[in-house]
Amino acid sequence: MNKIRVDVSWCEKNFSASLGENVPGAVVFTADTFAELQKEAKESLEFHVEGMVADGDDVPQWLVDGDYEFEYKFLDATSLLRAYEPFLSLAAISRASGINQHQLSHYANGIKRPRAQQRERIVKGIHKIGKELLAIL
Repeated sequence: MNKIRVDVSWCEKNFSASLGENVPGAVVFTADTFAELQKEAKESLEFHVEGMVADGDDVPQWLVDGDYEFEYKFLDATSLLRAYEPFLSLAAISRASGINQHQLSHYANGIKRPRAQQRERIVKGIHKIGKELLAIL
């Protein structure tokens, strides 16, 4: 199964995204929530592939067959924190990452941008929470 990277960022008051380099052409879309963005990724790609096939473009068979899955790459801390806010509170991420909750709020609202090291701490904190949840029997 092929993987398609979805580059996700926060723009004003919504998510914006584009599909990775292994998809021919440009596919860009927006959504109010991350769940809507995930749905939009699938629908936008299917529409794009249908159009390319109808135009007689050279389309990889794995795209036509739907033999792919999406991987989401968050290009900024705001999109990362907002994508998982329905499941994780800033307080929980703060405890897991060791980053002050007030500082996380600044990142989530786009007031400040974290340094690369801080962003990595956020990702590791979210992964830590995920591992703990996966350990539940």
